[in-house]
This record gives sequence, structure tokens and C-alpha cells, in this order.
Amino acid sequence: MEERRNISRVDYSAKGVVVVCDTGEKFMVETKNVSPLGMGVIMPADSPDIVGKDIIIVASTLIMYADVNRREKNEDGTYTIGISARQFTPEVLQYLFKHIAE
Repeated sequence: MEERRNISRVDYSAKGVVVVCDTGEKFMVETKNVSPLGMGVIMPADSPDIVGKDIIIVASTLIMYADVNRREKNEDGTYTIGISARQFTPEVLQYLFKHIAE
């Protein structure tokens, strides 16, 4: 059966922060594109491989809970990661509200 829906990503350039849920690591990032189901994000060259990790990304007016599903090295040494949105869990929402002022 052919999928009839097509949700394309649109350009979305904004500064942001990625928090790795299980370690609390934080990385300053630049968003590249976004859709309701995912996002492309540029991470620094010295960032670790977080493929398979749960993250929270905050960028401009957007907050997304997501899985990191791919990582590709760019010519300048940075990495582009692809993330897929997840539904917020009560634990993730509690974390967000607890740390929102930090």
C-alpha cells in the first residue's frame, strides 16, 4: 500500500540546546529544518555520537522530545543529526518544568 501523506520538512534556522535525557549532557546547536514529526540539527564537531539516544531540544519557540536516528559528518567537521519526534511522557514533562528556570 502506498503512503499518501507527505509531510515535508521546511527550512528552520534557529539557535538551540539539545539535552541528552539519560546523561544530562547539553549541546548548543543550530536547527536546519523541521516538520511536525522531526528535525535536522547541526551539532558541533566535538560532540559525541548520540544516535539512539532520547533528547529534548529547545530552539526558539519550539520544544521537542525526540529520538536521534542518524548522524552525518559535514565538510566543516560539524555533524547533522536527524531526529524523530516522540510523545512527551510524564517524566519528561516533569523534567522540563523542574529545569525550565535554569
